[in-house]
Amino acid sequence: MVTRSERGMFEPGGRLAVMSTILVVEDSPTQREIISDILKGTGLTVTVANDGVEAMERIQLSCPDIVVMDIVMPKMNGYELCRRLKTNPETQSVMVVMCSTKGEEFDRYWGMKQGADAYIVKPFKPKEFLGTVRKLLQSSHRP
Repeated sequence: MVTRSERGMFEPGGRLAVMSTILVVEDSPTQREIISDILKGTGLTVTVANDGVEAMERIQLSCPDIVVMDIVMPKMNGYELCRRLKTNPETQSVMVVMCSTKGEEFDRYWGMKQGADAYIVKPFKPKEFLGTVRKLLQSSHRP
């Protein structure tokens, strides 16, 4: 498994380095494309998965810097995926952003309780979303 520390961080000028990888886990093709396009526009490498099971398979092949995941998905929901990532010693340091239409305080609380590093409610403003991703990437690459 390739770890985050083996890849680059940031380019001069604050642009996110191309070597940072984000896995987008979203069952809606439209939402998956919107989120992927926003991230690719900053120079990030983006991979996608349709559900939590496919995400786990992809993570075993290559560990991303951040996983952006929906909550309501077939096969394995986002809460379960996050819990599995955060309890596995090989993946517990992967940053998780839950990105869902579930906007109640309880949903946010439960997502963070599963180990999420950030929780964003859809629809979101791209600038705020990218700000969250940037902060997580910066904190994950500190020595």
